[in-house]
Amino acid sequence: MAHYLVTGASGVVGSAIVPRLAALPDTTVLVLMRPKKGSDLHTRFAELIAFWNAHYPAELAAVGAGGFAARVRPVSGEITEPALGLGAEDREALQRACTNIIHCAASVRMNLPLDEARQTALYPVASVIELAKACANLRKVEFVSTVGVGGRWRGPLPERWITEPREFHNTYEASKAEAEDLVHKEVDGGFPATVHRPSMVVGDARSGAVIHFQIFYFICEFLSGMRTFGLFPRLGEATLDIVPNDYVAAAIVAASRNVDTAGSIFHLCSGPARALRLVELRETVREIFRRGGLMGWTPKIDFTRENFMRVMRGVATFLPERERRAVNTLPIYLDYLAGIQQFGNDDSTRRLTSLGVATPDNDQVLRQVLDYYVKSKR
Repeated sequence: MAHYLVTGASGVVGSAIVPRLAALPDTTVLVLMRPKKGSDLHTRFAELIAFWNAHYPAELAAVGAGGFAARVRPVSGEITEPALGLGAEDREALQRACTNIIHCAASVRMNLPLDEARQTALYPVASVIELAKACANLRKVEFVSTVGVGGRWRGPLPERWITEPREFHNTYEASKAEAEDLVHKEVDGGFPATVHRPSMVVGDARSGAVIHFQIFYFICEFLSGMRTFGLFPRLGEATLDIVPNDYVAAAIVAASRNVDTAGSIFHLCSGPARALRLVELRETVREIFRRGGLMGWTPKIDFTRENFMRVMRGVATFLPERERRAVNTLPIYLDYLAGIQQFGNDDSTRRLTSLGVATPDNDQVLRQVLDYYVKSKR
C-alpha cells in the first residue's frame, strides 16, 4: 500500500498529479491545502474535485464510483509555516503511514524580493525534508524544481547538480537554486529524493486544460500584440521551452514508484532541438487569437528592446493603473526571453521512455493549449 502526501495540489503540476495517483491500485493521497479566505478546507477541496471531474474523467473513472473520497482527502496545512502548518494529530498520522511525498508547491512569481521568494521555494523544502525523515515507512520524495536553476547558463543545461557559480534572471530562479542545494546535500547523505526540473509548464497535451493560466499565457498575450498595440522588441533567435503538465505529472508519478530513480535529476522539457522560436510562436499566437475572436487586426512593429521599453513607458502614462502595472513588469519577461533557451534532456527522455512516459508532440501541445485559452476567454 502506498500513502502519498502531495503539496501544491491546486497548482498547475499538482492538479495533474493527484488524479493519476488516485487511479493507481492500493494508493491513498493526502493533499496539503490551506483554506481560502472566507471558505473552509472542504469547500476548497470540492472546487478541486469539480475541476478533476471536468478534465480528468478517465482517471476518476478508474477509481470507481465513490472511491475518490476514500482515496483522496485534504489535510489542513500551509507550506510557509513551520512544519508545513500541520496539526499534531495529522503530523503523527503522516509519520506513521506516509510512504511517498511529492512536493510541488511554490510561488512562480518572478519579481518577489529574495527573502519572500525563499518563503515559498526554500524554507518549505527544509520542512518537507524534516517531515520525510520522521516517516517510519518512507520510500521516496519527489521535489519539483525548475530548469531555471541554471540561471544565465551558457549552452544546454546539463542533467546534473549545478554547483558552479552563476547569475540568475530573477529571485524565483535564485530561491529554487538554493532549495536544490539543500536537497543535494541531503541526497549525498543517502536521502531518497528525486529532483524534477520542468521548463515552462502549460496545459494538458490532450485537451489543453489547465487549472490556472500562468506565465506562458501572459507571454502569449504579449506576443499577440493586443496588450502592446502591436509594438514588439526584436525577438531575434530567442526560444521558449514549454512542456505540458500531463507529461510532467506522468514523469513525477512514474519516478515516485521506482526507487531506482532516487538521487536522479530529470529534465522535464522540450530540449534544445524542440524549443519554440519566439518569432514563430508569435505568428501562431496571433493566428489563433484572431481566429478565436480575442483580437482583431493589429500591426507588428519591431523596435530594439531599449526603444521598445521607452515607447511603452510613454504609452503607459495614458493607461489605467492596472495596465500601467503590467507595463512595469515587462522588463522581467523581456530579460527572461532574451536568449536561446537550452536545457539538455537526452538522458531524462531515455529513462522516462523506459518507465512508460511518452514524449509529447510540441506542435499538438501548442495548438491545444492556445485553443483552450481562447475558449476560456470567450
